[in-house]
Amino acid sequence: MATVQEKAMCVLWFFETKSVITTQRRFRTTYKKDPPSDNSIRRWLTQFQETGIVLHRKGAGRPSTSQENVDRIQETFTRSPRKSTRQAAVQLHMPHTTIWNVLHNRLHLNAYKVQIVQALHPNFKPRRFEFAEQILTRIEDDENYLRKWFFSDESTFHVSGKENKHNCRIWGSENPHDYRELERDSPKVNVWCALSHTEVIGPFFFAETTINSVTYLDMLEMYAVPQMQQHQPDVIFQQGGAPPHWGMIVRDFLDENFPDRWCGRGGPIPWPPRSTDITPLDFFLWGFVKNIVYRTPVSLLMN
Repeated sequence: MATVQEKAMCVLWFFETKSVITTQRRFRTTYKKDPPSDNSIRRWLTQFQETGIVLHRKGAGRPSTSQENVDRIQETFTRSPRKSTRQAAVQLHMPHTTIWNVLHNRLHLNAYKVQIVQALHPNFKPRRFEFAEQILTRIEDDENYLRKWFFSDESTFHVSGKENKHNCRIWGSENPHDYRELERDSPKVNVWCALSHTEVIGPFFFAETTINSVTYLDMLEMYAVPQMQQHQPDVIFQQGGAPPHWGMIVRDFLDENFPDRWCGRGGPIPWPPRSTDITPLDFFLWGFVKNIVYRTPVSLLMN
């Protein structure tokens, strides 16, 4: 069993080196005996942070954190469940380990990871249902109806090969099923593609990092629509409700080239909001392509 002095030196060495292995080596060199375990060193460190001493306090088994401090911690996370444990430690002037231990062992709270989804509104579901009914009716009238469609979409490819999700937690006794908008900060390229029953148009790589109505219209005029001309006048062109698609110059262009035959926000065939997931590009193509692209890690955007 380690003496008080040996425990104190282990804590001191760990603060200096931030390494359990180095602490154990110094212990063996100094005291000429087997060093304490990793768990022992960390337990002494936690005890010192919480109490200021490395002695094991004997008593009636009262918790090291007072009920008053437990109540303060509970009030803090009830008021701000998204607050991090380190933020709470600074605010309450308590060790970070104390905050963590109270949340887990005294309050029995869990840290739930935030999931990332698109925002949905109550009227979105009826509009999706109405759209589905309309398409099914058209298919009953014309079995080749869907063969006329070109579904289109853009997707972002990151150099990192994955989305940069916030390492975000919410403290609570039950999962709040909360959501947060995704933030992307790695080098990226925006890619457009269109897909029909028999043909793929694309990929088209946007030179700009941000797509707007002007750059999107240029792509349609110079690249996409000329490749669809051979299928006219039967093509039904679909696009989602992204802001670049909503520009008046884009809608005027589509009205001229696909009169009464384009589907999208503000189009003759209304596209239901937040419904990219029902296009073949979203539920198949992009996932298939990204599985291939990200199979080989890259470090440069040009790759």
